[in-house]
Amino acid sequence: ESRAANASDKEINIQWYIPSLAKPSNDTETKVLLLYAYNTKPVKVSNTKIFSSMSTFSGHLWIPLARIISLQKKLSDLKQQAEMLVQSSTSFLEQSESLKIIPSKKPEMNVAKVHLDEKTEEMAKRCLSEVKALLSLAPALSLPITEIPFDVTLQSIASLEDMFDPANGCTITEESLFNWIVSLFH
Repeated sequence: ESRAANASDKEINIQWYIPSLAKPSNDTETKVLLLYAYNTKPVKVSNTKIFSSMSTFSGHLWIPLARIISLQKKLSDLKQQAEMLVQSSTSFLEQSESLKIIPSKKPEMNVAKVHLDEKTEEMAKRCLSEVKALLSLAPALSLPITEIPFDVTLQSIASLEDMFDPANGCTITEESLFNWIVSLFH
């Protein structure tokens, strides 16, 4: 079966379109088109001609390219900072308890919640406030984030970084991050 014909329980797919000639009129700022589709229940498509689902949604947003590039850089810095926090806490555990991480266990670190220090938490809130402003239908009314609305893991930060990379698309399945992003589209 084709991957395109199936979607897991909750999944959001992001694609970017950078138009060469098509441009929203009366705009001098270069904008890119964010295309998104998500499902809130498992989806299996067997016949595309008669497909209809009450749990599948899609949409698009025009977003200034300069803001996407700036945000992607900030998210990259945030990911780097979170990785350093995880490494230092792992080193601390190894030193204080003489524990060694078994190589096969390392992928689990990506889904483990990252305990942010104050500086990194503020950095995350600024990034998430910008994500919220870019994806909200009324960005002018978008208030800054005062509390991080999902579980911060290395995977969730990496997913956000991938989401705002206009050269690539991404798929997000982490439930708390999925729920937050979908809430911004409404």
